[in-house]
Amino acid sequence: MKRKRNPLSVNGIIDLLAVGLAAATVFGFLGRFNWFLDLFSHFRVQYMQLCLPLIGVALWKRLNARAAALVLLAAVNYAFVLPLYFGKPAPPTKQPTRAMLMNINAGNGNTEDVLAAIRTAKPDILLLEEVTPKWAAELAVLNATYPHRVAEPQKGCFGIMLLSKHPLKDARIIQIGRAEVPSVVATIRLPNDDLSFIGTHPPPPMGRLYSERRNEQLAELPALAANQKDPVLLLGDLNVTPFSYWFKRVMETGLKNSMKGFGFQPSWVGNAFLKIPLDHALHSKEIVVHNRMVGGDVGSDHRPVIIDFTIAED
Repeated sequence: MKRKRNPLSVNGIIDLLAVGLAAATVFGFLGRFNWFLDLFSHFRVQYMQLCLPLIGVALWKRLNARAAALVLLAAVNYAFVLPLYFGKPAPPTKQPTRAMLMNINAGNGNTEDVLAAIRTAKPDILLLEEVTPKWAAELAVLNATYPHRVAEPQKGCFGIMLLSKHPLKDARIIQIGRAEVPSVVATIRLPNDDLSFIGTHPPPPMGRLYSERRNEQLAELPALAANQKDPVLLLGDLNVTPFSYWFKRVMETGLKNSMKGFGFQPSWVGNAFLKIPLDHALHSKEIVVHNRMVGGDVGSDHRPVIIDFTIAED
């Protein structure tokens, strides 16, 4: 009589984990059809990382076929990440402009940490998200440094504030899609160029309705960017990673991902393992991003995103 395989054996554990990772990988490709399946698209790096110890154990146990399958699975997931490490632009030939995006978290009480991060980074353009009336009052100390601003503080998690060292023109609060959350549109008068700025914060994909509202907002961003007459910089906690179908829809009409050339830079740090890039700086082709970095802990579940950029001469 043939002996049944013990599911708790090394072989059984490897098979069980491999099947789970394979299923999660496949589910991530199906996000356009279902909000829950789209959640699996965000963790490509984690799937690859989980494959690595399984590959090591499989090789140690001389399970070569399983090891080869796991290598293939890891490669499929890392294929989404590897392009981010190529294409870093040349150093700037003129003084770059610095922009900073920070989801400060509506419930975050670490005002001094937030202010210290801003003072250390010294951005020329600063977009703050989850700005409550309390936060707006505490951030008033920045008025002298950033005399130009447009803001709509709100109770809850969707208040927004644009601060600039440079004059703003046609700055206004708009709503994109049906989510009824504020976004910012403005022309920023840089010393030698005009910049079309968009700041937005779609709802998080917490359930079908919120996911639909997020996707609607994301789907309208390309047309909004295309209608601007000057080079476009779009900042925001978009509540989506570059590996999602819905992010790719945003990029189809020519916007560029500032992360390209600087590698995987997670900005949402919900826990030690599930770190993913939800905060984005997207830009039109006329803008060259020379440096991109993620800042330190400011008491929020998000880290600041900082970019240095120039606008290419005609």
